[in-house]
Amino acid sequence: MPRAIIFGISGQDGFYLEKLLQQNGTAVKGVSRSEGQWLQGDVGNRAFTEGIIKSEKPEYIFHLAANSKTDHELIFEHQSTIVDGTLNILEAVSKYSACSKIFITGSGLQFENKGNPISEQTPFLARDVYSLARIQSVYIARYYRSKGFNVYAGYLFHHDSPYRTTRHLNRRIADAALAAGRGEDYPLTIGDVTVEKEFGFAGDIAKGIFHLIQQEELFEACIGTGKAYPIEKWLELCFTSVGKNWKDYVQPDNNYTPDFKKLVSDPSAIKKTGWSSKTGIETLAEMMLQSSPEQ
Repeated sequence: MPRAIIFGISGQDGFYLEKLLQQNGTAVKGVSRSEGQWLQGDVGNRAFTEGIIKSEKPEYIFHLAANSKTDHELIFEHQSTIVDGTLNILEAVSKYSACSKIFITGSGLQFENKGNPISEQTPFLARDVYSLARIQSVYIARYYRSKGFNVYAGYLFHHDSPYRTTRHLNRRIADAALAAGRGEDYPLTIGDVTVEKEFGFAGDIAKGIFHLIQQEELFEACIGTGKAYPIEKWLELCFTSVGKNWKDYVQPDNNYTPDFKKLVSDPSAIKKTGWSSKTGIETLAEMMLQSSPEQ
């Protein structure tokens, strides 16, 4: 039976990826810094990461661990988890598990963004500490790939699921709509509802990650829907479903400056290999309104 290690299994991507791998007959060992039904550990710890890779020698390794926030105060956390974590994994692979296929998570936020669809050829731009770490991580991946190792980088764009927590805006909006439908008050402040982004489903993205790591020629790809909608669209879908007008419940944050006005992928490279996102924004809204986050 093939084996896989997922670093960062406690997030929504780890949840769906684990299920997908198990359905494909792969034994999964999950790792997270948080407590749970997995191995507790830090990918930024070289001895720990080297030890588990040396012991398991897995067919697949997925580096999903990261805090997605861009605050400058997280610069050392991002350096440890994203950058050092990538280096720890790949150096351990070079020593003990040379046949492993490794997936390194990238982000649509690490590219120069002029509002046009972003592809793998779009230049990188380190606009914050999160994108800086992501860029460094990809260059590490490219270095080890040049040494002959099977290292893949998937650039993920915004996606959600019922497993999103209230740290994320789309979950908060869905919860606020449900509260409004029950006649309850749920304070909701949003900076700019005209900002456009993707509303992908994490289950589709997990399939894209696993699909990419199966390729023999494509090693980097933007994994997204290729469709962007304003946040206002999400508000309308969620609140209309409970018979309410979102404008009666949302307070503007006039001091907020968005990181971008539009962020959308060009997933044509991975689409040519047979993968595409299947879940539309309407279906995603239904899913998140029917379920509460479980992690």
